[in-house]
Amino acid sequence: MGCFQSRGADSKANRIARWRSTGIVALRDAKLKARQFSFLGSSFFLFVYIIHNSSVFEIPMDISNLVNMQRLILATNLIERLPINLGKLQALKVMILDGNQITSLPDELGQLVRLEKLSISGNMLMSLPETIGSLRNLSLLNVSNNKLKYLPESVGSCFSLEELQANDNLIEELPASVCNLVHLKSLCLNNNKISQIPPNLLKDCKALQNISLHDNPISMDQFQQMEGFQEFEARRKKKFDKQIDSNVMIGSKGLDEVLIYNSAAFTVLIGQWLHIFNNIRYQGTWIG
Repeated sequence: MGCFQSRGADSKANRIARWRSTGIVALRDAKLKARQFSFLGSSFFLFVYIIHNSSVFEIPMDISNLVNMQRLILATNLIERLPINLGKLQALKVMILDGNQITSLPDELGQLVRLEKLSISGNMLMSLPETIGSLRNLSLLNVSNNKLKYLPESVGSCFSLEELQANDNLIEELPASVCNLVHLKSLCLNNNKISQIPPNLLKDCKALQNISLHDNPISMDQFQQMEGFQEFEARRKKKFDKQIDSNVMIGSKGLDEVLIYNSAAFTVLIGQWLHIFNNIRYQGTWIG
């Protein structure tokens, strides 16, 4: 419902009528031409805008007409840049741009003050704009699989941030401002070049329950000696116990959560979990 299938022999009038009634445009594998995408961008009544795997290489400037849009999902396309008038999308709450070819983000990103979730993994970013610190409602930031060498100091001003994913980059250290993220629950930094983290991270980020630092130079001993480690470990174990009580298993990779719906399967896998737990004391944190 409310979707235009690229293979369908549907009239433009019927499509617009459906989009207007649902507020949703969803296209997958549509192989859009630039002019077709520009036409879609003029539909100001849309709330959800999804174009996935459709070879889109440019976001037209007239997308700024979508003043009521709350979700923009343009994953797995060929987009290289974002329009500078992006900041006019003042109602936007979710933006997903995974799997494109974006090399930089405009400073105007910071104008999206209602944005709650930003995922731009699998691109070619070398840096993030300092204006990202203006996103005070952001709860999820995913910048994994890029070419980032650092995170800007302003990221510490994203006070609502609960989950930060920056796996598979070239990051060498975290800004001290990360310690300001008092709501941060999960910090994922696998496969970077991190040799140390801010010394007050565990002490100041009192909501933190998970740190993932696989394949980094930092050692477990360094981590255990940080101030606040015991409190962090207590929070992590409390979360772990709740997961077990809810029939949630920690998988053999250490950080993958597998929901077990079948009680018989749970009985079989509990032995595997005990083996893992006995051999890896800090399962769910990280093993370097």
